[in-house]
Amino acid sequence: MEYYYGKKAGSEYIIGTRKGIANDFPIIGKYDVNDKGSTDMYPKGGNMLHTLRQIVNDDKKWRSILRGLNSTFYHQTVTTTQIEDYLSEQAGMDLNPFFNQYLRDTRIPKLEYYFENNNLIYHWTNCVSGFNIPVKISLNGVEKWLKPETDWKTEVNVGINPKLMIDSNFYVLGINIAK
Repeated sequence: MEYYYGKKAGSEYIIGTRKGIANDFPIIGKYDVNDKGSTDMYPKGGNMLHTLRQIVNDDKKWRSILRGLNSTFYHQTVTTTQIEDYLSEQAGMDLNPFFNQYLRDTRIPKLEYYFENNNLIYHWTNCVSGFNIPVKISLNGVEKWLKPETDWKTEVNVGINPKLMIDSNFYVLGINIAK
């Protein structure tokens, strides 16, 4: 889609596949028991990779990572661990919590936040232990990155009557839990 119609159309397409994600079972089923896992493997897997592309935040590097997968593992049978380790190494970050969230869990990570005294207070919920992916947001119309964790964090002096929007390219939820 992106090749023929551009990046925006490619993003809209993959985001549109979210409506078909049931999140009824983890993508990766139990090993050694003939358990096939979830039928979400294509739409959720595609959205997981699309989210990872956003986290890498460098399309040239992202394409290099994908091409590197092909050349590194050419004509091999590989394990999930080999692919996860390769992606973590090439992205330059520990992606274990990311993969555990999207491959081995059914919950959609939720960025909970509220504003207090011109500050933004936020954290990840509905997620696996250690989930800490950065997320791109628009705060008062200005694009920026947040680095939430499962513990509360504070961004100071975000203005009066602030507005926050999460970049829709990230497969996460956001909820203002105004106090």
